[in-house]
Amino acid sequence: MNFKNNFRVTVLLTAFFVSFISIQASAQTINNSKFGKGLQFITADSSFSIKLGARFQVLYQGNENQTTNNWDDRFLIRRARLKMEGFAYSPNLEYKIELGLSNNDIGGDPLARNNFANNLILDAVAKWQMVPGLYLYVGQTKLPGNRERLVSSQKMQFVDRSMLNSRFNIDRDAGLQLHHEHQVGQVILREIASISSGDGRNVTTTNQGGYDYTGRFEILPFGAFEGDGDYVGGDIYREETPKLAIAAAFDYNEGATREQGQLGDILGEARDLRTVFIDAMFKYNGFSAMAEYANKKAPDGPVVAVDAFGEVEETYTTGDALNLQAGYVFPSNWEVAGRYTTFEPTKVTGITPETQYTLGLSKYIVGHSLKVQSDLTLQQREGRPDNYQFRMQMEVAF
Repeated sequence: MNFKNNFRVTVLLTAFFVSFISIQASAQTINNSKFGKGLQFITADSSFSIKLGARFQVLYQGNENQTTNNWDDRFLIRRARLKMEGFAYSPNLEYKIELGLSNNDIGGDPLARNNFANNLILDAVAKWQMVPGLYLYVGQTKLPGNRERLVSSQKMQFVDRSMLNSRFNIDRDAGLQLHHEHQVGQVILREIASISSGDGRNVTTTNQGGYDYTGRFEILPFGAFEGDGDYVGGDIYREETPKLAIAAAFDYNEGATREQGQLGDILGEARDLRTVFIDAMFKYNGFSAMAEYANKKAPDGPVVAVDAFGEVEETYTTGDALNLQAGYVFPSNWEVAGRYTTFEPTKVTGITPETQYTLGLSKYIVGHSLKVQSDLTLQQREGRPDNYQFRMQMEVAF
């Protein structure tokens, strides 16, 4: 199994570099490349374009071991990605392919529903602009859930996303999405609707439960952010006027078979899951603030199985979470940021409530393409001693 997986990765990497060499050697292409923006090529007749990108994150993580009173730490490749995007045949038909190659990207044991293969493909999606402002997405990509998940892992304000996201985000799925945007005066309105499998990414078996239905509505009352900054961590563009984005999303996963819907262990019974997200982003002159609230419910009850002693063996992750974070980017491109996150699970699940306080320090060398970030987190769990975690991470994207 490992040999087969390694062989597949080798083939993909070889194809990637052969494609690059072939494109570079062709006399019929125009190269428009810049650090952090990928290797960009467009054919002379403008019938096809491709942008090849790669990035990785090197992470140091240490935390206090409450059992041994030791400091447990490690170095790891948190993420390693290859990305290809552009348009095919017409600028109205865009595409994106993103592969995750690190063990953290691939994650988990191969399952029958994934054809006993590793989860290499993150995104494989076509985006057709049917009319101005209206796009149809076909394929596998992020669902229109909470803002923090929609922000790329390359463009985060902290070393990683918050506990709200890890407990309740609806991640990626395969299906169809409609994206619509229009403007009334300076106010920008966006509506997104999707229908997907509900089982998560790279599933090869027939649909295990029902389908997943997601809707998201956004309003930007003061107009567009610089550089799509409503989905970029920190105000690295230093907005000259105040900018605000407010959004709400609802997800209904009919017959979800995994702990968190699209993520987590497979449970012995399928049940419906309903998730509500409310979020906002504000930026002005180097200052940024983001707030998110999430609520997930299983109408038929989250607990699937208990043992002979009444202890929960299988349960959906349900409850409430709140995440508040803010930061200031100095003209020297140093940023100081703070984050407060609470997680309150449904009591019958037996999952422990938790509160986290995080202080972050970042240096943006070339925006989010070349940066060093660090954060210190105090973790408070009900019935357990306080725990401290320190992380430092370097991001390189080209």
